[in-house]
Amino acid sequence: MKPLAPALAGLVAVLTAACSGDTAASGSLGPATGEGDDGWPFAVEEVDRFDEPWAMAFLPDTGDLLITERSGTLHLRDADSGERTEVAGVPEVVDAGQGGLGDVLPAPSYAEDGMVYLSWVEAGDGGTGAVVGRAELDTSGPRLDDLEVLWRQTPKVDGDGHFSHRLAFSPDGEHLFVSSGDRQLGAPAQDTTNTLGTIVRLTPDGEPAPGNPLADRGGVSAEIWTWGHRNPLGLEVAPDGTLWSSEMGPEGGDELNVIEAGSNYGWPEVSDGSDYGGGEIPDHAEGDGFTAPARSWNPSISPGSLTIYDGEMFEDWRGDAFLGALSGEALVRVDLDGPTAGDTEVFDMGARIRAVEEGPDGAIWVLEDEGAGRLLRLTPAG
Repeated sequence: MKPLAPALAGLVAVLTAACSGDTAASGSLGPATGEGDDGWPFAVEEVDRFDEPWAMAFLPDTGDLLITERSGTLHLRDADSGERTEVAGVPEVVDAGQGGLGDVLPAPSYAEDGMVYLSWVEAGDGGTGAVVGRAELDTSGPRLDDLEVLWRQTPKVDGDGHFSHRLAFSPDGEHLFVSSGDRQLGAPAQDTTNTLGTIVRLTPDGEPAPGNPLADRGGVSAEIWTWGHRNPLGLEVAPDGTLWSSEMGPEGGDELNVIEAGSNYGWPEVSDGSDYGGGEIPDHAEGDGFTAPARSWNPSISPGSLTIYDGEMFEDWRGDAFLGALSGEALVRVDLDGPTAGDTEVFDMGARIRAVEEGPDGAIWVLEDEGAGRLLRLTPAG
């Protein structure tokens, strides 16, 4: 939201990477020691490790942390002691490729009813697909009670990639957004009779939200908010109410998008990247009928998550986007001003970053992908 802090001016040449063609500069944070490196704007504390972590969410009443592992385990980590307990009652998941247990998100009504929302992958007629459900979290067990399925990705298809299944609530709590990947098929993202390659907008009960762009068509088309997506693995509402998504492109062409009702983001007709194997895809161009990204990256950074910072611990970063980069092995900050994406700052973390979240006190929490699996807490240096 704000320009780079003066104290960081000397870092810009090392840490800033522009979009579309510029690579991130070198410079590595190295092992997380809890002390931070000289010149870095944050200190890093390693607080835990996991095998196959995918997502995390803080509970609003206690600050305890929920962490999903793709294999099908949900952990509850105590905010005070750091002790973690496996949560019972988690649904059976298809753990293959990119599939498994996915996102977790407390309901806006969590303080009153203890409801949490989950996404995962299930098998069925035609292959596999993403699922969204909700259950009451009993923290004394801990366990999930009365799990119900609210939404299914349509149709199920063969393969184990591009499920996406990230979750976000509108600020008023009236709408649930779910990202739905193209399942590595491409063409369905331009076909609004299915929900592959879309972001859907639902009621908290999983019904198509009234007023959706294609509501008059009925069926699953009535669920669709936007389409033309490839693999949107980040989904977050900014403090100003803007919905943002980070999306993995093909070979290059990763995107940060402002998500607006009825917009078509172009996949697979246009992309700022190229197809694997060297196949050319037309770039986004003015007047092509598609919505261009606010920011794109080529070469790829592989954005696997997104959060919009709204804390006070890093005052100069309020309103900015933070993306976890998988192949880029980085934490990427993008300066946001309303719907406009500005300067980009890249922190080379030396490991694939799977998830990023803001903690209750304003610290930035980072979850590394499997193979490293560290849970890191970032606080201002010095």
